[in-house]
Amino acid sequence: QVELVESGGGLVQAGGSLRLSCAASGIFLSISRMGWYRQAPGKQRELVAEVTWGGTMNYADSVKGRSTISRDSAKNTVYLQMNTLRPEDTAVYYCHAVERFRGDYWGQGTQVTVSS
Repeated sequence: QVELVESGGGLVQAGGSLRLSCAASGIFLSISRMGWYRQAPGKQRELVAEVTWGGTMNYADSVKGRSTISRDSAKNTVYLQMNTLRPEDTAVYYCHAVERFRGDYWGQGTQVTVSS
């Protein structure tokens, strides 16, 4: 059974930084991409950033220039470094992984709160 274990959320002041981590276990074949989505109260879940195992990265316009996604392929782990955080970045952040030929998976979510 695939499990995504997230860590690194918390409370930070505006202008601060956080680093989110997500480790996937139970992967049977191989991962094609992993990333982070977020959902703020009353809003739809949206992509923040994702990385393919080939190294292609994709960012939401709202975080471009402030965030960096990276992966450790050997550990099936993805990291999201977020800098210059803003109150509008406050949301529950969800890790997402796509396993080749098998489907996709979601983490439980980690709260990120940015105070002004």
